[in-house]
Amino acid sequence: MSHQTPQETVERALVIAAGIEGVDGCVVIADESSSANLRWANNTLTTNGVTRGRRLTVVATVNGADGAAAGVVSRSAVGSADLDDLVRAAVIAARENTPAQDAGPLVEPTVAVGEAWDDAPRETSAAVFDRFVGELGVELTDAAADDRLLFGFAEHIMNSVYLGSSTGLRLHHDQPTGRLEMNAKSADLSRSAWSGAATRDFGDVDVHHQSTELARRLAWATRAIELPAGRYETLLPPTALADLMIYMYWSSGARDAHDGRTVFSKPGGGTRVGDKLTDRPITLRSDPNALGLSCDPFVIAHASSGESSVFDNGLPLGPTTWIDKGRLNSLIQTRYTAALTGLPVTPPIDNLIFEQEAATATLEDMIRATGRGLLLTCLWYIRAVDPQTLLLTGLTRDGVYLVEGGEVIGAVNNFRFNESPVDMLSRMTEVGQTIACLPREWNDYFSRTAMPAVRVRDFNMSTVSQAS
Repeated sequence: MSHQTPQETVERALVIAAGIEGVDGCVVIADESSSANLRWANNTLTTNGVTRGRRLTVVATVNGADGAAAGVVSRSAVGSADLDDLVRAAVIAARENTPAQDAGPLVEPTVAVGEAWDDAPRETSAAVFDRFVGELGVELTDAAADDRLLFGFAEHIMNSVYLGSSTGLRLHHDQPTGRLEMNAKSADLSRSAWSGAATRDFGDVDVHHQSTELARRLAWATRAIELPAGRYETLLPPTALADLMIYMYWSSGARDAHDGRTVFSKPGGGTRVGDKLTDRPITLRSDPNALGLSCDPFVIAHASSGESSVFDNGLPLGPTTWIDKGRLNSLIQTRYTAALTGLPVTPPIDNLIFEQEAATATLEDMIRATGRGLLLTCLWYIRAVDPQTLLLTGLTRDGVYLVEGGEVIGAVNNFRFNESPVDMLSRMTEVGQTIACLPREWNDYFSRTAMPAVRVRDFNMSTVSQAS
């Protein structure tokens, strides 16, 4: 690939596959990626770097008496001399595999989506941080003068994907992804606060705002208050809600629900699509063209699973509403699972938006309206306890605060929580305005979210935690 463009590599791989006897179809996905990153600790920039990566995936399909089988092989840094071996390895895998459950016709070309096929892949570089690093330097200096320690990580990734198939698909999409994570600590390391931001190009990141908010939270924590485990009225900021909603979204596969294995399974058979999950008129949706959160506009499947199918590669994606005014409206569907359930084809989309129409309250407004309750910063180490109810457990991190009489009066100890995000929907008593945010736990995998702050009745802090 080093001497060929991604487009040339895809075309050559398709020609090789077409020349092999018994191959009925082929999809080739070329991923070209570049990344730039910065790290800082103890108020000093420590490391920076730029990386490049290439990966080629070949999906070969072979029809047999019992149905079509697929073979999928992915390799990094494939040279032109290695291409024939890669394609043939995918064909061998297809011949050795049993017929695929999700087998179907490969996607045919329809409407044009994404960027032009002939365009070169976009790249990132350290230049993406030119403005950011100057502003960060000011905040590092100010933090040192204020006896605070700043730590953090900034990363920008550009991934260009080229997808071609034996049916004539030629699709290309460039996806920028950026994230900023900042952590502030008191000089004695007894207090800690976290903030983060998602971005496409670092042009919209306000480092001063992030640092100022961290300083405010450290000041809140100068008073320490011990609280026991129990159920508390709790304010979840957008980042904490995002981590819970992402887990719920990842758990909303139609196949597992149809088979009776998840919280979205209907007792007696089928799925809960159409059921009311909450009386609040909330909406959970995804849209590949969402402003500021745009993502892959067609299916890119490097492997088949319950929620994706290599046979769906190239299928155009459109806006999908998962929860519509409190009712479960859609589950993640491939063409295969849609045929099983009788529901529309709704593949996964790489962003998630939670909103309630006409909601305008900010987190500050919600704090001022709180008689007594907890304010969280973020959650981490989230794991499933019971898929049938989607009961999750995890820990609070980097600041849990007690609010009384509309003011934050101090920081309390951390907790382990046990909550189902599905059940939690019915206990939301207030939903704020939706803003773009960065999830804490899942931002390595899913960073494009827009969420509100929410007030939840009886949030279950099951035990006190010694984690910090």
